[in-house]
Amino acid sequence: MCVLPAALRILDFRRVPPVAGRLVNMTKEIKDITKDKKLWRTFFISPANNICFYGECSYYCSTEHALCGKPDQIEGSLAAFLPDLALAKRKTWRNPWRRSYHKRKKAEWEVDPDYCEEVKQTPPYDSGTRLLDIMDMTVFDFLMGNMDRHHYETFEKFGNETFIIHLDNGRGFGKHSHDEVSILVPLSQCCRVKKSTHLRLQLLAKQEYLLSSMMAQSLLGDHLAPILIQPHLDAMDRRLRQVLTVLADCIEKEGYSNVVVDDLQGEPAHTSPRQR
Repeated sequence: MCVLPAALRILDFRRVPPVAGRLVNMTKEIKDITKDKKLWRTFFISPANNICFYGECSYYCSTEHALCGKPDQIEGSLAAFLPDLALAKRKTWRNPWRRSYHKRKKAEWEVDPDYCEEVKQTPPYDSGTRLLDIMDMTVFDFLMGNMDRHHYETFEKFGNETFIIHLDNGRGFGKHSHDEVSILVPLSQCCRVKKSTHLRLQLLAKQEYLLSSMMAQSLLGDHLAPILIQPHLDAMDRRLRQVLTVLADCIEKEGYSNVVVDDLQGEPAHTSPRQR
């Protein structure tokens, strides 16, 4: 989704590969030129005479979950390639707050309010900034309503001295009228946040730098603009206020210095989103 790099840029996270919206001809620009025989074999014509394909993946890659054009035109987002795995190996990590995806069995974090204490003692979350990066990812997912963060990736070469790559954000911006507060559980359980993130969130809650306005302005240059309808933009402002409320409760309970971790190292504290 072309909206995600804009959100990360405004939040100053910058962990999604650059993406742009495009109108794609599925026949001329994919089916007729692909050298991937497995992909080519998944193309078919629907009962409505639309060109469709479903690709290959572990889940939901079937004719029942195909992507279809009208008849072969489709709006989509094109992302910059990450370095080839032969050049830069990536490691996949299970999100500690992954959902159980089971109708009757809940995940440990859903039943244990002290679950974060266990995570804090488990590598790689027991050192470095990894736990704080998870808190950033939590904020990012809550702002767009993404409940499906079961894994994340890092570049293997840098070990624990690396950042989290935010891939697979397809479940974001679904229901603008519903705020899934369970996404914020990592933040409310751990009560930890980077100072840079906290300051940026406070800034984006101010009327002159309102998150919804920054997002709308950032997305104007996309080929498919407008990308988000106003209710989605308004939802981001509403959810941002909820994030700040959670952090305020944490600070009241544990004290500012125990919640907000100084990561600025001499950087300007109040740089506006327009200047970054």
